[in-house]
Amino acid sequence: MEDTRIWHFEESLWTGDAANYQEKIDDQCVMVLPQPPFVMTGAQSIDAVSDTPRWDSVEFGDQQVMRPKEGLIVIGYHATAQRGDERYEAYCTTTMRRLSHEEWRVVQHQQMVPLAKPVEA
Repeated sequence: MEDTRIWHFEESLWTGDAANYQEKIDDQCVMVLPQPPFVMTGAQSIDAVSDTPRWDSVEFGDQQVMRPKEGLIVIGYHATAQRGDERYEAYCTTTMRRLSHEEWRVVQHQQMVPLAKPVEA
């Protein structure tokens, strides 16, 4: 999967509907999020997203893409998401594996919310 498609895929996980999320998250996925229950399986995260309003928009920065093995993509990035007046920031990682040609699933995702803004020198 080329880089542009990777970022469209990832964006859809933030802004797409529950059906899109369910299609792209593997049941065997492990997620770590900055709110309880903190560590979830793919099935638990799919259930949680079904009852959660989606983000209106998300922007990515500090983007990194690694391909450690054929059929495996690991990305890292800074996300800034917006929903109405609500804003959310996190540093994230996602690991995707290819199931078949053009069919990818997320098998790992983690979000870390910065505790404080870095002090500029």
